[in-house]
Amino acid sequence: MTDRPDAPTRKPQLTFWQIWNMCFGFLGIQFGFALQNANVSRIFQTLGASIDDIPMLWIAAPLTGLIVQPIVGYLSDRTWTGLGRRRPYFLIGAILATLALIAMPNSPTLWIAAGLLWMLDASINISMEPFRAFVGDQLPQQQRPAGYAMQSFFIGVGSVVASLLPYLLAHLGVGNTAAAGAVPDTVRYSFYFGGAVLLLSVGWTVLRTREYPPQQLQAFDEAPAAKAAPERDRVRCLLFGASWVVVGGICATAISMLRLDRQLYVLAALIAAFGLALLVRGAIRDEHGFARVMDDVGAMPSTMARLAVVQFFSWFALFAMWIYTTPAVTQLHYHTSDTASAAYNEGANWVGVLFAAYNGFAALAAIAIAPMARRWGLRRSHVFNLALGGAGLISVALLRDPQMLLLSMVGVGFAWASILSLPYALLSDSVPAAKMGVFMGIFNFFIVIPQLVAASLLGFLIKHLFGGQPAAALAIGGVSLFVAGACTLWVREPAPRVRA
Repeated sequence: MTDRPDAPTRKPQLTFWQIWNMCFGFLGIQFGFALQNANVSRIFQTLGASIDDIPMLWIAAPLTGLIVQPIVGYLSDRTWTGLGRRRPYFLIGAILATLALIAMPNSPTLWIAAGLLWMLDASINISMEPFRAFVGDQLPQQQRPAGYAMQSFFIGVGSVVASLLPYLLAHLGVGNTAAAGAVPDTVRYSFYFGGAVLLLSVGWTVLRTREYPPQQLQAFDEAPAAKAAPERDRVRCLLFGASWVVVGGICATAISMLRLDRQLYVLAALIAAFGLALLVRGAIRDEHGFARVMDDVGAMPSTMARLAVVQFFSWFALFAMWIYTTPAVTQLHYHTSDTASAAYNEGANWVGVLFAAYNGFAALAAIAIAPMARRWGLRRSHVFNLALGGAGLISVALLRDPQMLLLSMVGVGFAWASILSLPYALLSDSVPAAKMGVFMGIFNFFIVIPQLVAASLLGFLIKHLFGGQPAAALAIGGVSLFVAGACTLWVREPAPRVRA
């Protein structure tokens, strides 16, 4: 891939194996992510966390994404090294995530485990965000659905093995119980293996791919030009920012005076943080990197703004599933919340099997998504898959035989594969190459914010409206996926572009 003056002005089609190599690193990234999703609530409960505390401890995951992904996207758009534009971030994130995976199951206290979750999720985000932009960089428009579907395939395969590991190790004779406050060997060895897989798979992509230089990417750009960022009135930014900070402070004061659940402070903090961002934007010069990112938020394409609503309800549902499936299944199907009991650990291992199942179905669904999108279109395909996921999550709260939950995971798997591919295919067709990374990072806001909202609201709702039954969170998540599907109908699907 060169920047010769006579280089072609259209991106060449890549072969199956070239797409395979550029997406292979996602196998390891998702391996680590799946170990986190299936086992972190278990680790937190083992170290003494109550069900009410779990959402707040999980806040590290979305918050690090909110901070890290736009920064990494902005920087990677402006990076060019001997390793290329995106690949340095793949490698740095993989090394840090591997260290966090090795350390987390050995945490002596709950707060050290929570801190390592921050490190793990931040590191995964450093690698993950440029991978999304990488597909947009490397593939022509007509191959992007296939590229994102390939990522979904590796996400599914990696997650199946990662989620099953504790269950498989237990059946091989590795200890599945431990003294109170200690993490079982099945979990510890799974995390060690996951660290090795993450580092090796990302290393494969770094070594087996090349990147287009910035000049060639500009010549290849198929997207419409980004609209100019609106001119910022600094006085208005300062006034609006101060207003939002005051509103956030009032909300926090009300929560304290009324003695509401402390999780609700997250909502107050989100409101105040938005105001603080406006204050900073009004106070700094236009040339500053933070100012440019804030201006790009105001200049996002209309397709991206509409997809933001879809992503909000989709990721609200996913976060509810990740943090509440273990306590829901162990309580509803195995009739215990005692983390030292054999029944609890058997149920927690079964959750790993269920997570493996939905990721396995997602890998199969990923194979079908590209032809489905060609036949039905990106939008209708996404609506169908989200509806399957909504039905699957609601059924988890209704079924009583834990074996039958495998059927629930079919719908969840189709939704997961779709969420990881089709919104990005819709988005990448409307984003210019020069800002692919920063817009993908901004798009992550609408993945992170719903998770923060879920962390603040779900504990309150479960405690006060649903009698402390964590299965209710899964039903709420199912309804949220149906709402996301309805909102998808509002998104305009781009027409194919043909260049001479």
